[in-house]
Amino acid sequence: MADQLAVLLPVAAVWVAAAVVADGLPRLDRARALRRRTGWVSALVLTGLALTAAVLFTGLQSAGGTAVDRAAGGLALAAVPALLVAVCTVRRVRRLRAGAGAFARAPETPAPHGLRAAAAHPLIGLPVQVTALATVPAVVSAAGLDRFTGPGPTGAAVTVGVLGIATIGVRHALRHNRLAERAMPVAVSSPRAAGPLHV
Repeated sequence: MADQLAVLLPVAAVWVAAAVVADGLPRLDRARALRRRTGWVSALVLTGLALTAAVLFTGLQSAGGTAVDRAAGGLALAAVPALLVAVCTVRRVRRLRAGAGAFARAPETPAPHGLRAAAAHPLIGLPVQVTALATVPAVVSAAGLDRFTGPGPTGAAVTVGVLGIATIGVRHALRHNRLAERAMPVAVSSPRAAGPLHV
């Protein structure tokens, strides 16, 4: 168990750190800070993907019941959201970093609402946070805290997990919509109503 926990803890710690940093991206109102923080998110996400892939690949290659095999079995739940991170989030974070870099020449340049809306997009924060949550059951099991597992507690844990993910998704969607509305150009209305042209 201790060996399995030693394998799983770095993976879970990297994903949790990436989730916390990604959640704070839309709150940044300076372009330079947004560019720096997207660099952190990118580095943490790529590290988490590399660690997860290494554990899963090593577990598939191994034939015995080693600690890496048990850790790979625990990380199977995190494989699907991690794949979504690799497909969607990495590309969006890279584009967001490039966009923030265009405004980051001066230290106090404010981040446009369009960039902040892009930072709040659900496909940036949600897959990272779901992956971080998916590593928790493996760590809890490896730590030996799953003595009360059974149909009742497991069902309740799954229900709480699904409700938590749904709440996180709704929160991201609302925040993204609010910032996207601010980024919309203000419609300029003419003071005089348009009428027929008189010669």
